[in-house]
Amino acid sequence: MRSDPRSDRLPISALLALTTAAFITVLTEALPAGVLPGLSRDLGISESAAGQTVTVYAIGTALSAIPLSSLTAGWPRKRVLLIGAAGFAVANTVTAVAGNVPLLMGARFVAGIAAGLVWALLAGYARRLAPEGQEGRAIAIVMAGIPAALSLGVPAGTFLGEAFGWRLTFGAITVVAVVLIAWITAVVPDRPGTRSQGRLPMARTLATPGVAVVLVVTTVFVLAHTIGYTYVAAFLSGAGMAAHIDVALLVFGIASMVSIWIVGVHIDRRLRMLSIASVIVVAVASTALALVSGDVVTTYVALALWGLGWGGVPTLLQTAVGKAGGGYADTAQAALVTVWNGAMAAGGAAGGVLLGFLDASELPLGVAALLVPVFIAVLAAHRHGFPASKPVQQSDVCDLNVTATTAPSVVENS
Repeated sequence: MRSDPRSDRLPISALLALTTAAFITVLTEALPAGVLPGLSRDLGISESAAGQTVTVYAIGTALSAIPLSSLTAGWPRKRVLLIGAAGFAVANTVTAVAGNVPLLMGARFVAGIAAGLVWALLAGYARRLAPEGQEGRAIAIVMAGIPAALSLGVPAGTFLGEAFGWRLTFGAITVVAVVLIAWITAVVPDRPGTRSQGRLPMARTLATPGVAVVLVVTTVFVLAHTIGYTYVAAFLSGAGMAAHIDVALLVFGIASMVSIWIVGVHIDRRLRMLSIASVIVVAVASTALALVSGDVVTTYVALALWGLGWGGVPTLLQTAVGKAGGGYADTAQAALVTVWNGAMAAGGAAGGVLLGFLDASELPLGVAALLVPVFIAVLAAHRHGFPASKPVQQSDVCDLNVTATTAPSVVENS
Protein backbone atom coordinates (compact mmCIF):
# COMPACT_ATOMS: atom_id res chain seq x y z
CA MET A 1 0.00 0.00 0.00
CA ARG A 2 1.30 3.45 -0.92
CA SER A 3 0.37 6.99 -0.07
CA ASP A 4 -2.68 8.58 -1.71
CA PRO A 5 -2.53 7.39 -5.35
CA ARG A 6 -4.00 10.71 -6.48
CA SER A 7 -0.93 12.56 -5.28
CA ASP A 8 2.62 12.33 -6.56
CA ARG A 9 3.99 14.38 -3.68
CA LEU A 10 6.14 12.89 -0.96
CA PRO A 11 4.47 13.02 2.49
CA ILE A 12 7.21 15.23 3.88
CA SER A 13 5.80 15.69 7.39
CA ALA A 14 5.36 11.95 7.86
CA LEU A 15 8.81 11.20 6.47
CA LEU A 16 10.41 13.80 8.74
CA ALA A 17 8.81 12.06 11.71
CA LEU A 18 10.61 8.89 10.63
CA THR A 19 13.79 10.97 10.15
CA THR A 20 13.46 12.07 13.76
CA ALA A 21 13.11 8.45 14.84
CA ALA A 22 16.40 7.65 13.08
CA PHE A 23 17.95 10.74 14.70
CA ILE A 24 16.92 9.63 18.21
CA THR A 25 18.18 6.09 17.57
CA VAL A 26 21.67 7.21 16.56
CA LEU A 27 21.86 10.01 19.14
CA THR A 28 20.92 7.69 22.00
CA GLU A 29 23.53 5.23 20.80
CA ALA A 30 26.41 7.64 20.25
CA LEU A 31 25.89 10.28 22.96
CA PRO A 32 27.96 8.55 25.67
CA ALA A 33 31.06 9.14 23.54
CA GLY A 34 30.61 12.89 24.08
CA VAL A 35 29.75 12.86 27.81
CA LEU A 36 32.01 10.02 28.93
CA PRO A 37 34.23 12.05 31.32
CA GLY A 38 31.28 13.58 33.20
CA LEU A 39 29.36 10.32 33.30
CA SER A 40 32.32 8.42 34.74
CA ARG A 41 33.02 11.10 37.37
CA ASP A 42 29.40 11.29 38.48
CA LEU A 43 29.01 7.54 38.91
CA GLY A 44 32.50 7.03 40.32
CA ILE A 45 33.63 4.60 37.63
CA SER A 46 36.46 4.59 35.12
CA GLU A 47 35.98 5.91 31.60
CA SER A 48 36.52 2.40 30.25
CA ALA A 49 33.66 1.16 32.44
CA ALA A 50 31.46 4.08 31.42
CA GLY A 51 32.18 3.22 27.79
CA GLN A 52 30.32 -0.04 28.29
CA THR A 53 27.08 1.95 28.05
CA VAL A 54 27.69 1.81 24.29
CA THR A 55 28.47 -1.90 24.50
CA VAL A 56 25.25 -2.74 26.36
CA TYR A 57 23.16 -0.67 23.92
CA ALA A 58 24.70 -2.49 20.97
CA ILE A 59 24.11 -5.88 22.59
CA GLY A 60 20.43 -5.00 23.04
CA THR A 61 20.13 -4.08 19.36
CA ALA A 62 22.08 -7.09 18.12
CA LEU A 63 19.99 -9.52 20.15
CA SER A 64 16.64 -7.95 19.30
CA ALA A 65 16.79 -6.90 15.63
CA ILE A 66 16.04 -10.23 13.95
CA PRO A 67 13.65 -11.66 16.59
CA LEU A 68 11.63 -8.45 16.88
CA SER A 69 11.49 -8.06 13.10
CA SER A 70 10.00 -11.55 12.87
CA LEU A 71 7.69 -11.12 15.87
CA THR A 72 6.20 -7.80 14.73
CA ALA A 73 6.14 -8.48 10.98
CA GLY A 74 2.36 -8.76 10.94
CA TRP A 75 1.69 -5.78 13.21
CA PRO A 76 0.55 -2.39 11.84
CA ARG A 77 3.67 -0.32 11.18
CA LYS A 78 2.49 2.74 13.09
CA ARG A 79 1.94 0.72 16.25
CA VAL A 80 5.45 -0.73 16.08
CA LEU A 81 7.01 2.70 15.51
CA LEU A 82 5.09 4.17 18.47
CA ILE A 83 6.25 1.32 20.71
CA GLY A 84 9.85 1.97 19.67
CA ALA A 85 9.56 5.72 20.34
CA ALA A 86 8.00 5.02 23.74
CA GLY A 87 10.88 2.65 24.50
CA PHE A 88 13.36 5.47 23.84
CA ALA A 89 11.38 7.85 26.08
CA VAL A 90 11.35 5.39 28.98
CA ALA A 91 14.96 4.23 28.57
CA ASN A 92 16.42 7.73 28.32
CA THR A 93 14.37 8.91 31.30
CA VAL A 94 15.74 6.07 33.44
CA THR A 95 19.24 6.78 32.13
CA ALA A 96 18.91 10.43 33.17
CA VAL A 97 17.93 9.60 36.76
CA ALA A 98 20.00 6.44 37.26
CA GLY A 99 21.94 6.61 40.51
CA ASN A 100 23.87 3.39 40.10
CA VAL A 101 25.61 1.46 37.34
CA PRO A 102 23.26 -1.58 37.15
CA LEU A 103 20.22 0.66 36.61
CA LEU A 104 22.09 2.70 34.02
CA MET A 105 23.18 -0.40 32.11
CA GLY A 106 19.67 -1.85 32.25
CA ALA A 107 18.26 1.34 30.77
CA ARG A 108 20.86 1.31 28.01
CA PHE A 109 20.00 -2.30 27.19
CA VAL A 110 16.31 -1.40 26.88
CA ALA A 111 17.25 1.54 24.64
CA GLY A 112 19.16 -0.91 22.43
CA ILE A 113 16.08 -3.11 22.16
CA ALA A 114 14.03 -0.07 21.12
CA ALA A 115 16.66 0.63 18.47
CA GLY A 116 16.41 -2.93 17.14
CA LEU A 117 12.66 -2.50 16.83
CA VAL A 118 12.88 0.87 15.05
CA TRP A 119 15.67 -0.08 12.64
CA ALA A 120 13.65 -3.12 11.65
CA LEU A 121 10.95 -1.02 10.01
CA LEU A 122 12.18 2.48 9.08
CA ALA A 123 13.37 1.84 5.52
CA GLY A 124 10.40 -0.30 4.55
CA TYR A 125 7.91 2.10 6.18
CA ALA A 126 9.39 5.05 4.30
CA ARG A 127 9.23 3.13 1.03
CA ARG A 128 5.57 2.28 1.52
CA LEU A 129 4.63 5.87 2.37
CA ALA A 130 6.10 7.17 -0.89
CA PRO A 131 4.35 7.54 -4.25
CA GLU A 132 5.37 5.04 -6.90
CA GLY A 133 8.81 5.81 -8.28
CA GLN A 134 9.92 8.00 -5.34
CA GLU A 135 10.79 5.29 -2.84
CA GLY A 136 14.52 6.03 -2.92
CA ARG A 137 14.02 9.72 -2.19
CA ALA A 138 11.73 8.86 0.71
CA ILE A 139 14.31 6.55 2.28
CA ALA A 140 17.05 9.14 1.74
CA ILE A 141 15.00 11.72 3.67
CA VAL A 142 14.48 9.32 6.56
CA MET A 143 18.10 8.21 6.74
CA ALA A 144 19.26 11.84 6.87
CA GLY A 145 18.61 11.46 10.59
CA ILE A 146 21.86 9.53 10.90
CA PRO A 147 24.31 12.28 9.84
CA ALA A 148 22.12 14.86 11.57
CA ALA A 149 22.56 13.00 14.85
CA LEU A 150 26.32 12.73 14.38
CA SER A 151 26.94 16.26 13.12
CA LEU A 152 24.41 18.17 15.23
CA GLY A 153 22.96 15.96 17.95
CA VAL A 154 26.13 14.56 19.52
CA PRO A 155 28.05 17.88 19.55
CA ALA A 156 24.98 19.67 20.96
CA GLY A 157 24.54 16.94 23.55
CA THR A 158 28.21 17.20 24.47
CA PHE A 159 27.87 20.96 24.91
CA LEU A 160 24.79 20.53 27.11
CA GLY A 161 26.53 17.83 29.08
CA GLU A 162 29.54 20.06 29.78
CA ALA A 163 27.35 23.04 30.65
CA PHE A 164 24.54 21.39 32.64
CA GLY A 165 25.52 17.77 33.18
CA TRP A 166 25.03 14.56 31.24
CA ARG A 167 21.71 13.78 32.93
CA LEU A 168 20.03 16.81 31.40
CA THR A 169 21.24 15.71 27.98
CA PHE A 170 19.54 12.32 28.21
CA GLY A 171 16.46 14.03 29.62
CA ALA A 172 16.38 16.24 26.55
CA ILE A 173 16.27 13.14 24.32
CA THR A 174 13.22 12.01 26.30
CA VAL A 175 11.50 15.29 25.50
CA VAL A 176 12.24 14.81 21.79
CA ALA A 177 10.89 11.25 21.98
CA VAL A 178 7.64 12.44 23.58
CA VAL A 179 7.23 15.08 20.87
CA LEU A 180 7.91 12.38 18.28
CA ILE A 181 5.15 10.17 19.72
CA ALA A 182 2.65 13.01 19.31
CA TRP A 183 3.97 13.74 15.83
CA ILE A 184 3.65 10.12 14.69
CA THR A 185 0.15 9.89 16.14
CA ALA A 186 -0.99 13.04 14.36
CA VAL A 187 0.53 12.86 10.88
CA VAL A 188 2.06 9.48 10.01
CA PRO A 189 -0.31 7.23 8.00
CA ASP A 190 -0.51 3.63 9.13
CA ARG A 191 0.48 0.70 6.95
CA PRO A 192 -0.36 -2.95 7.53
CA GLY A 193 2.25 -5.49 8.49
CA THR A 194 3.35 -8.26 6.18
CA ARG A 195 2.63 -11.96 6.27
CA SER A 196 5.28 -13.90 8.14
CA GLN A 197 7.67 -15.72 5.83
CA GLY A 198 8.79 -18.27 8.42
CA ARG A 199 12.33 -18.89 9.56
CA LEU A 200 14.97 -16.84 7.79
CA PRO A 201 17.11 -18.94 5.37
CA MET A 202 20.34 -17.88 7.08
CA ALA A 203 22.49 -20.85 6.05
CA ARG A 204 21.67 -20.41 2.37
CA THR A 205 22.22 -16.67 2.67
CA LEU A 206 25.68 -17.07 4.21
CA ALA A 207 26.60 -19.56 1.47
CA THR A 208 25.76 -17.02 -1.24
CA PRO A 209 29.04 -15.75 -2.77
CA GLY A 210 30.03 -12.38 -1.39
CA VAL A 211 27.73 -12.25 1.64
CA ALA A 212 30.17 -13.77 4.13
CA VAL A 213 33.05 -11.50 3.12
CA VAL A 214 30.89 -8.38 3.47
CA LEU A 215 29.84 -9.52 6.94
CA VAL A 216 33.48 -10.14 7.91
CA VAL A 217 34.48 -6.70 6.63
CA THR A 218 31.55 -5.20 8.55
CA THR A 219 32.58 -6.94 11.76
CA VAL A 220 36.20 -5.79 11.74
CA PHE A 221 35.55 -2.31 10.33
CA VAL A 222 32.85 -1.53 12.90
CA LEU A 223 34.96 -3.05 15.68
CA ALA A 224 37.85 -0.75 14.75
CA HIS A 225 35.69 2.36 14.45
CA THR A 226 33.91 1.72 17.74
CA ILE A 227 37.17 1.28 19.65
CA GLY A 228 38.20 4.74 18.47
CA TYR A 229 34.90 6.63 18.54
CA THR A 230 33.61 5.40 21.91
CA TYR A 231 36.70 6.73 23.65
CA VAL A 232 37.29 9.81 21.51
CA ALA A 233 36.45 12.07 24.47
CA ALA A 234 39.09 10.31 26.57
CA PHE A 235 41.57 10.65 23.70
CA LEU A 236 40.88 14.36 23.28
CA SER A 237 41.10 14.99 27.02
CA GLY A 238 44.46 13.25 27.14
CA ALA A 239 45.60 15.39 24.22
CA GLY A 240 44.78 18.59 26.12
CA MET A 241 41.59 19.25 24.13
CA ALA A 242 38.99 18.60 26.83
CA ALA A 243 37.47 22.03 26.19
CA HIS A 244 37.09 21.29 22.47
CA ILE A 245 35.30 17.92 22.53
CA ASP A 246 31.99 19.34 21.28
CA VAL A 247 33.70 21.20 18.42
CA ALA A 248 35.79 18.15 17.52
CA LEU A 249 32.68 15.98 17.29
CA LEU A 250 30.99 18.66 15.20
CA VAL A 251 33.91 18.54 12.74
CA PHE A 252 33.62 14.75 12.58
CA GLY A 253 29.85 14.94 12.05
CA ILE A 254 29.97 17.55 9.28
CA ALA A 255 32.61 15.53 7.46
CA SER A 256 30.37 12.47 7.82
CA MET A 257 27.51 14.34 6.15
CA VAL A 258 29.80 15.24 3.26
CA SER A 259 30.83 11.59 3.01
CA ILE A 260 27.22 10.40 2.87
CA TRP A 261 26.47 12.89 0.08
CA ILE A 262 29.50 11.75 -1.95
CA VAL A 263 28.62 8.09 -1.51
CA GLY A 264 24.98 8.72 -2.39
CA VAL A 265 25.96 10.34 -5.67
CA HIS A 266 28.50 7.74 -6.80
CA ILE A 267 27.63 4.44 -5.15
CA ASP A 268 25.67 2.91 -8.03
CA ARG A 269 28.77 2.87 -10.26
CA ARG A 270 31.68 3.07 -7.84
CA LEU A 271 30.89 0.79 -4.89
CA ARG A 272 34.28 -0.94 -4.95
CA MET A 273 36.32 2.25 -5.33
CA LEU A 274 34.40 4.01 -2.55
CA SER A 275 34.77 1.01 -0.22
CA ILE A 276 38.53 0.87 -0.73
CA ALA A 277 38.84 4.63 -0.32
CA SER A 278 36.85 4.58 2.94
CA VAL A 279 39.18 2.02 4.52
CA ILE A 280 42.28 3.94 3.44
CA VAL A 281 41.00 7.32 4.64
CA VAL A 282 39.95 6.03 8.08
CA ALA A 283 43.29 4.24 8.47
CA VAL A 284 45.23 7.39 7.55
CA ALA A 285 43.12 9.48 9.91
CA SER A 286 43.62 7.04 12.79
CA THR A 287 47.37 6.93 12.26
CA ALA A 288 47.53 10.71 12.12
CA LEU A 289 45.59 11.03 15.39
CA ALA A 290 48.09 8.79 17.14
CA LEU A 291 51.17 10.50 15.70
CA VAL A 292 50.13 14.12 16.22
CA SER A 293 48.33 13.83 19.56
CA GLY A 294 48.34 17.26 21.19
CA ASP A 295 48.43 19.34 18.01
CA VAL A 296 44.99 20.97 17.85
CA VAL A 297 44.88 21.86 14.16
CA THR A 298 46.19 18.52 12.94
CA THR A 299 43.79 16.71 15.27
CA TYR A 300 40.86 18.57 13.72
CA VAL A 301 42.08 17.67 10.24
CA ALA A 302 42.46 14.01 11.22
CA LEU A 303 38.95 13.96 12.73
CA ALA A 304 37.57 15.48 9.54
CA LEU A 305 39.31 12.76 7.51
CA TRP A 306 37.90 10.13 9.84
CA GLY A 307 34.38 11.44 9.34
CA LEU A 308 34.93 11.67 5.59
CA GLY A 309 36.03 8.06 5.46
CA TRP A 310 33.46 6.68 7.87
CA GLY A 311 30.25 8.58 7.08
CA GLY A 312 29.31 6.58 3.99
CA VAL A 313 30.39 3.19 5.34
CA PRO A 314 26.91 2.12 6.55
CA THR A 315 25.49 2.82 3.10
CA LEU A 316 28.39 1.06 1.34
CA LEU A 317 28.15 -2.09 3.45
CA GLN A 318 24.33 -2.22 3.31
CA THR A 319 24.45 -1.89 -0.47
CA ALA A 320 27.23 -4.48 -0.81
CA VAL A 321 25.45 -7.09 1.28
CA GLY A 322 22.13 -6.43 -0.48
CA LYS A 323 23.68 -6.89 -3.91
CA ALA A 324 25.61 -9.97 -2.87
CA GLY A 325 22.55 -11.49 -1.21
CA GLY A 326 20.45 -11.32 -4.38
CA GLY A 327 17.22 -13.19 -3.65
CA TYR A 328 18.25 -13.42 0.01
CA ALA A 329 18.89 -9.67 0.32
CA ASP A 330 16.50 -9.11 3.23
CA THR A 331 18.02 -11.97 5.21
CA ALA A 332 21.52 -10.71 4.42
CA GLN A 333 20.56 -7.27 5.70
CA ALA A 334 19.11 -8.79 8.86
CA ALA A 335 22.43 -10.57 9.39
CA LEU A 336 24.28 -7.31 8.81
CA VAL A 337 22.42 -5.39 11.53
CA THR A 338 23.14 -8.20 14.00
CA VAL A 339 26.81 -8.38 13.03
CA TRP A 340 27.11 -4.59 13.09
CA ASN A 341 25.79 -4.24 16.61
CA GLY A 342 27.68 -7.27 17.83
CA ALA A 343 30.86 -5.62 16.58
CA MET A 344 29.89 -2.38 18.31
CA ALA A 345 29.44 -4.27 21.57
CA ALA A 346 32.81 -5.96 21.12
CA GLY A 347 34.44 -2.65 20.20
CA GLY A 348 33.17 -0.90 23.31
CA ALA A 349 34.38 -3.77 25.48
CA ALA A 350 37.74 -4.13 23.69
CA GLY A 351 38.37 -0.41 23.86
CA GLY A 352 37.69 -0.45 27.58
CA VAL A 353 40.16 -3.29 28.10
CA LEU A 354 42.80 -1.58 25.97
CA LEU A 355 42.29 1.67 27.86
CA GLY A 356 43.20 -0.20 31.03
CA PHE A 357 46.61 -1.11 29.58
CA LEU A 358 47.35 1.68 27.11
CA ASP A 359 47.23 5.43 27.10
CA ALA A 360 44.20 6.85 25.29
CA SER A 361 46.53 8.42 22.73
CA GLU A 362 47.54 4.92 21.56
CA LEU A 363 44.01 3.68 20.77
CA PRO A 364 43.98 5.13 17.22
CA LEU A 365 46.97 2.94 16.34
CA GLY A 366 44.87 -0.09 17.27
CA VAL A 367 42.16 1.18 14.93
CA ALA A 368 44.65 1.51 12.07
CA ALA A 369 46.06 -1.98 12.71
CA LEU A 370 42.58 -3.57 12.54
CA LEU A 371 41.93 -1.88 9.20
CA VAL A 372 44.80 -3.75 7.52
CA PRO A 373 42.84 -7.04 7.22
CA VAL A 374 39.74 -5.05 6.23
CA PHE A 375 41.67 -3.50 3.34
CA ILE A 376 42.98 -6.91 2.25
CA ALA A 377 39.50 -8.45 2.38
CA VAL A 378 37.92 -5.68 0.30
CA LEU A 379 40.70 -5.91 -2.29
CA ALA A 380 40.36 -9.69 -2.48
CA ALA A 381 36.57 -9.58 -2.94
CA HIS A 382 36.80 -8.23 -6.47
CA ARG A 383 34.40 -10.84 -7.91
CA HIS A 384 31.82 -11.10 -5.13
CA GLY A 385 31.16 -8.75 -2.24
CA PHE A 386 32.91 -5.62 -3.53
CA PRO A 387 33.01 -6.05 -7.33
CA ALA A 388 33.50 -3.26 -9.82
CA SER A 389 30.00 -1.91 -10.41
CA LYS A 390 28.24 -2.51 -13.67
CA PRO A 391 25.96 0.02 -15.34
CA VAL A 392 22.64 0.14 -13.53
CA GLN A 393 19.82 -1.77 -15.23
CA GLN A 394 16.32 -0.36 -15.12
CA SER A 395 15.06 -3.43 -13.27
CA ASP A 396 17.61 -2.81 -10.52
CA VAL A 397 16.74 0.81 -9.84
CA CYS A 398 14.18 0.17 -7.14
CA ASP A 399 16.37 -2.29 -5.25
CA LEU A 400 19.40 -0.03 -5.46
CA ASN A 401 17.39 2.90 -4.16
CA VAL A 402 16.37 0.84 -1.17
CA THR A 403 19.76 -0.60 -0.27
CA ALA A 404 21.96 2.35 -1.16
CA THR A 405 20.34 4.77 1.25
CA THR A 406 19.59 2.67 4.30
CA ALA A 407 21.50 2.47 7.53
CA PRO A 408 22.57 -0.90 8.87
CA SER A 409 19.05 -2.04 9.63
CA VAL A 410 16.69 -4.84 8.87
CA VAL A 411 14.74 -3.80 5.77
CA GLU A 412 11.24 -5.22 5.85
CA ASN A 413 9.43 -6.71 2.90
CA SER A 414 6.87 -4.51 1.24
